[in-house]
Amino acid sequence: MAGHSHWAGIKHKKGKADKQRSKIFSKLSREITIAAKLGDKNPEMNARLRSAIQAARSANMPKDNIERAIDKSSVNTDSNFENIRYEGFGPNKTAVIVETLTDNKNRTASSMRVLFEKNGGGLGTQGSASHNFQQLGVIKIEKKEIEDEEIFELAIEAGANECYSDEDYHEIHANVNEIYEVKKKLENKISNFISTDIEWIPINLINLDGENKDNMIKFLEKLDDNDDVQNIFTNASLKN
Repeated sequence: MAGHSHWAGIKHKKGKADKQRSKIFSKLSREITIAAKLGDKNPEMNARLRSAIQAARSANMPKDNIERAIDKSSVNTDSNFENIRYEGFGPNKTAVIVETLTDNKNRTASSMRVLFEKNGGGLGTQGSASHNFQQLGVIKIEKKEIEDEEIFELAIEAGANECYSDEDYHEIHANVNEIYEVKKKLENKISNFISTDIEWIPINLINLDGENKDNMIKFLEKLDDNDDVQNIFTNASLKN
């Protein structure tokens, strides 16, 4: 099944509960703040904010944290955050895309370069790794929300390209510029969503095992520990 390029989907199953939860909350809070700052503070009028809040709820973020993150968008008027994408190659020539949200691009660029080089890889220019991926809108829904057959019909009616189901969740793919329209139609029948993201889906996966797999996971964990990093995608197969 597609979609396993997203490190977030892999790391959540690895445990490290308290530390991981704090890191996830921090990144979700930042996305909520930026979404509220860039658009309407009413989630009904702001699709990006609505999706960020739904993702926060799926991660069991307390309501107070969500409200503070929205309020912060009015306070931090002097902070200019930028979304910057970094591309490169990790151990075993695996392609890696790192999406960051930073208020200091020089600091972030330096950190990314060091992390790649110290872990058997190298940072490249934009386009050096992304040709190994297809960019799609991805919506994830918990299995308990809706049956496999029903979600497939609903997704097609909503204008999605593909719909997959596995033991953990339903995953719907749509064109990047249509993702929020598809999501809006799904919201007529579904209340709870795990996430709604623009993801980089690998065209072909590279299978790793043993020490190679361990080294790749350590590299991804180090990237994820960087406060500026929001999302990580790779064409390394790490599911099993």
